[in-house]
Amino acid sequence: MAAKEKKGKRGCGCLIVIVLLLAALAAAGGWAWQRYLSFADAPLQGLQPDQSLLVERGDSLPAVVRKLRASGVAVGEEIEWRVLAKQLGAAGRLQVGEYSLAPGTSPRALLTAMRDGKVVSHRFVIVDGWNVRDLRAALARADKLKQQASQLDDAALMKALGKDGQHPEGRFLPETYFYTGGDSDLDVLKRASSAMDKALAATWSGRDKDSVLKTPYELLIMASIVEKETGVPAERAQIAGLFERRLKLGMRLETDPTVIYGIGPAYDGNIRKRDLQTDTPYNTYTRAGLPPTPIAMPGLAALKAAANPAPGDALFFVAAGDGSGRSLFAATYAQHQANVRIYLQRYRQNQGRGQPEEGKAVLEEAAEAPSAATPPAAPGATR
Repeated sequence: MAAKEKKGKRGCGCLIVIVLLLAALAAAGGWAWQRYLSFADAPLQGLQPDQSLLVERGDSLPAVVRKLRASGVAVGEEIEWRVLAKQLGAAGRLQVGEYSLAPGTSPRALLTAMRDGKVVSHRFVIVDGWNVRDLRAALARADKLKQQASQLDDAALMKALGKDGQHPEGRFLPETYFYTGGDSDLDVLKRASSAMDKALAATWSGRDKDSVLKTPYELLIMASIVEKETGVPAERAQIAGLFERRLKLGMRLETDPTVIYGIGPAYDGNIRKRDLQTDTPYNTYTRAGLPPTPIAMPGLAALKAAANPAPGDALFFVAAGDGSGRSLFAATYAQHQANVRIYLQRYRQNQGRGQPEEGKAVLEEAAEAPSAATPPAAPGATR
């Protein structure tokens, strides 16, 4: 009987120990669960404004956590990150890109964003009328964009873009392009080049079949000239038509932007008569036909204008000089001389107000030109 009582007491003691252990485990589990929930949904500490995290190809979750540690985030044990990632279905599914670490971001929100690919987007704008030098300079200043093109000359650049042997000028469509951290300047250029290929093909297929332009590349060249000569968007087709007629008649284009492009970085902002007389492959005063390459990046509107130029009889134009950006068009050289005189009068008035010396070549030419009809002055020499 005593033995049975002792056995019962031992059993009761064991049960109490088990209950206590279970209670302790439950308490520890509850504490761990509360800690986990606090970790998962609490804002990350140590973040700075405009901070971000770059997930690169091949980065595992531990690698991402190490990057967070390096950026000043000390929240959470690696096991907690692993459990949360598994719970969210993010384990093994972190997408490459740049992610915002704005103050207030929680581990749950961050892992969800990385699972769903909600990356930070930056934008890069190629401006209508930029040349390759302008484009390269802007790319070099682009925030968060890996620099690869800066190490390549023009030939190597086009080869890297899969356009071996092509001249880069005019080959990138002016547009807004979005990118994320980790993308390179070559990634942006590939997209811009592809966009130009598509735009050029579309405008070429819809061109005026009587056009003097024989290839899509000639259309691209003409569009680049129209882009640089246009002061008012509504005049694009009119200017394209004027250049089309000059080519058909065998007249030289005589357009300043091509001369300026031939001068290159040495251009100081003012074109002079000696510049018009100095022969380069791009000087359309000394050489007939189109220049050998585009002189800028034409926008879609300039491409369409070059593909479908406006009809008319004008062969000359000069800037109106009234600040509107518009042009004065003429069918004859005599009419053009009268328009130049209007421009010169306004030019001298503007000089008195401190306006820069633009169109100095036309001013010099007008001072020297005889009254009789002579070889025509530049179509847009004062733009």
